[in-house]
Amino acid sequence: MTHDEELKARELADDKLITGAFQHLVDTYLKSRHRKKVDIITKAFNFARQAHKGVRRLSGEPYIMHPIAVAQIACEEMGLGSTSICAALLHDVVEDTEYTVEDLENIFGQKIANIVDGLTKISGGIFGDKASAQAENFKKLLLTMSDDIRVILIKICDRLHNMRTLASQPANKQYKIAGETLYIYAPLANRLGLNKIKTELEDLSFRYEHPDEYASIQQKLASTQASRDTLFDEFTAPIREALDKMGLKYSIKERVKSPYSIWCKMQNKHVTFDEIYDILAVRIIFTPNDRASEINDCFNIYVAISKIYKSHPDRLRDWLNHPKANGYQALHVTLMSHQGRWIEVQIRSDRMDEIAEQGFAAHWKYKEGDSGEIAEDEGELNDWLHTIKEILDDPQPDAMDFLDAIKLNLFTSEIFVFTPKGEIKTMPSGCTALDFAFSIHTFLGSHCIGAKVNHKLVPLSHKLESGDQVEILTSKSQHVQPSWINFASTAKAKAKIQAILRRESREIQKQGEDTLAEFLKKHGIENTNAVVDKLINLHNVARREDLMQAIGEKMVILGEKDIDEINGKNKSRKQGGWRRFVPFIGGKAKKDARQEQPELITVSDSFNRKKPIFITDDNIQQYKFMFCCHPIPGDDVLGFIDNKKQIEIHKRDCPVAAKLKASFGNRILDAKWDMHKKLYFDATIHLEGIDRIGLLNDVTAVISRQMNINIRKVVIDCGDGIFNGTFDVGVHDREDIKTVIENLKKIPDLQEVSRTM
Repeated sequence: MTHDEELKARELADDKLITGAFQHLVDTYLKSRHRKKVDIITKAFNFARQAHKGVRRLSGEPYIMHPIAVAQIACEEMGLGSTSICAALLHDVVEDTEYTVEDLENIFGQKIANIVDGLTKISGGIFGDKASAQAENFKKLLLTMSDDIRVILIKICDRLHNMRTLASQPANKQYKIAGETLYIYAPLANRLGLNKIKTELEDLSFRYEHPDEYASIQQKLASTQASRDTLFDEFTAPIREALDKMGLKYSIKERVKSPYSIWCKMQNKHVTFDEIYDILAVRIIFTPNDRASEINDCFNIYVAISKIYKSHPDRLRDWLNHPKANGYQALHVTLMSHQGRWIEVQIRSDRMDEIAEQGFAAHWKYKEGDSGEIAEDEGELNDWLHTIKEILDDPQPDAMDFLDAIKLNLFTSEIFVFTPKGEIKTMPSGCTALDFAFSIHTFLGSHCIGAKVNHKLVPLSHKLESGDQVEILTSKSQHVQPSWINFASTAKAKAKIQAILRRESREIQKQGEDTLAEFLKKHGIENTNAVVDKLINLHNVARREDLMQAIGEKMVILGEKDIDEINGKNKSRKQGGWRRFVPFIGGKAKKDARQEQPELITVSDSFNRKKPIFITDDNIQQYKFMFCCHPIPGDDVLGFIDNKKQIEIHKRDCPVAAKLKASFGNRILDAKWDMHKKLYFDATIHLEGIDRIGLLNDVTAVISRQMNINIRKVVIDCGDGIFNGTFDVGVHDREDIKTVIENLKKIPDLQEVSRTM
């Protein structure tokens, strides 16, 4: 055969392959319940075929086979209509050919062009070389998703086909694509109720990332298939008998746990394959007489099979009256088989089964008419998209925070919480009373002082459980606290808290700047950076913003000492924002300790900078301990040789030290502690919680009587029922502080215990 003949034969084979695949797509579409718009689908196919002519995939097949396959998944496995099928056929045209979005709009209309445009924008992949770029791409994906859900549905179809054909890619590409799929696309598919696709994406990713483990589980599943079939037949025989007596039209299916979920359970529970007992589940799918009776029918089936097998009292899951946020509805019951094995039975109607497999798309929420309006039955999806919109509308400074916040919501399962009036709210599991407050309204969240859960008073950090009835308590004088971010778990609450704190912080800092400017003007002092730096040192803060915040909050009251500091008259302090440790023996200052201070260590030219310096009980007063981070024995520290060749001691994570490391690396020293719990040092503990009678007494009892630690200073504020206090204590080292904090955290109603600089 000549070269020309070979080419012609190949073209004929390609043509047959392409025509056959497209005909299969059309046949599938014609069997669906959508309006039959074969003409526009054929037009889109011919356009895409011409645009991708002559291009092949790595597997060697014509490129057009990929868009056809994506359209096939959209039609057959998601149940989408002609608009989505056309967009799937055209999804790579703008990116890979010279055609533009405007060209598509002129030929196929705005709706299809917009979806293809959305797909093109997010086609670069979620992961880039830089983490921030990765988050920004993810943000773009979600933005387009919020505009038209079909963008993300087709993107998931595209990813599924890429995963099915991943074998043709080199290994490094396989790991990248598989990791990306597990990280983003599988959770997205799950959140949209695409259970079947989610499972396949997970298994394909698992297959390429851990091929040996995948093969091992597949082999074990195959070898135990016969015993599972026997168990299934024996278990379902009396159930079939009971359902026949009820006169129901039904089918009973065997559901086998996926290799990926088996592997996850083996990892998380530290068990072997043989120790996993829920590999087999049974699914009863029935056709109700009418839509109104399907929930009653589910419970009637449950009652009938509970007479045959004993049910597990704690494992009844009612997703009928309270569907999951992704639309899933079913009744789950766990029954004890005659062989002594617990087996989960899932009871659902054929409509519920369709939604469980195809997700929100099974509702055909986007009508294929001209309006493109959303049907009313997608309320839950709209709520989720609305939450994402809110997060996107309030851009965060750190793109990775955004990514974490969205991932947090993608991966969570749901609980059901009741309002005081009995309305049901779907919340992520692990959420707190504060999350619930923000989910209802930002005003409610920002003025929340506590909550009543099942009529019992609880703090904002209280974790909610399914079935809880929650009443939020508010006060007009309450304001968002920085500590709230620690016990908010939902993306919405975290985003709102951070936005409010940033706004309030900017306002307070502005007040502080105005107050400082007036003070300096009154005393005839020029407002320069040098003046501000002196005040930063005086008031032991790290940054200009912190000083302005403190002045704005009236934590710092400007007065004579500030004038003296600016004019260099404050002789009671060493310049440069540092201090020496004053030794305390038995919690009391050593007599004449200040007069006995030895000379500071001065670094000579022969000093070996490669060796660590050791801070001991005897030489501790020869170092400068910096106000910017207030290090105490046990903290990870470093030394820095200053311009006077004296040694400053900073915490390693101190922001000032970070600048020093970047700018003066050759003057950094390794510093280590060699202390023996002889001396005491000042440390400050900050406490926050719900105020109650006796709380202060409980705190002092732990610190003074239980821990035998001296309290030097106490500042407390109990406004609006919130206990807020700082305790200056004398400790030997960081370990003492850690023990004190652990014991304080055991006190009821204390929500936040931390050491401050």
